[in-house]
Parts: sequence; C-alpha cells; structure tokens
Amino acid sequence: MAKATITFEDINITVSAPAGTRIIEISEKVGSGITYGCREGDCGTCIMKVTDGWNNLTEPSVLEDKVLRENMAGKHNRLACQAQVLGGKICVKPV
Repeated sequence: MAKATITFEDINITVSAPAGTRIIEISEKVGSGITYGCREGDCGTCIMKVTDGWNNLTEPSVLEDKVLRENMAGKHNRLACQAQVLGGKICVKPV
C-alpha cells in the first residue's frame, strides 16, 4: 500500500500515513491546529491550506467543492475531513 508523508506546518511535524487516510485523522493524532465540527463535509470548520502536494490528495467531492465555494475558500484550500492522502509529499496548515 502506498504511503504519504504529511507535514503540518503549524506544529512543524512530518508523519507518514497509508493511502486513503483522511487528513483530519492524522491531524488529531499529532495535535495540529486544524479544527473540525461535523467530520462529514457539511460545516466547513476544517478548511485547511495545502501548501505543497495538492495532487497527492483525492479530488474534492461535489459536496466538498460546494462547501469550499460557500466559504469562499482559496484555490488550494481543502476540507481536512474529506481530503484523503494518495501518496507522496503533502504540506498543510490551518486556515
């Protein structure tokens, strides 16, 4: 199974995780400042900025895309509860 390395820039920690893991799950374990509410992609609380490795995450779903637009999120913002790692290097930080 593919692995990804994820750097949480707010706490300067890099960890490895298997493909398919949601960013919010990893964030909770390492103590990053990415907050969350519903964990289902509805509330928009867990918006994060992907500073590197955008293509190493799953594509946003229709629901995630809608929530990001409603929250006027930037081009490289994602919902941590919806973005799953595919492999490679990824860098994220809270918005």
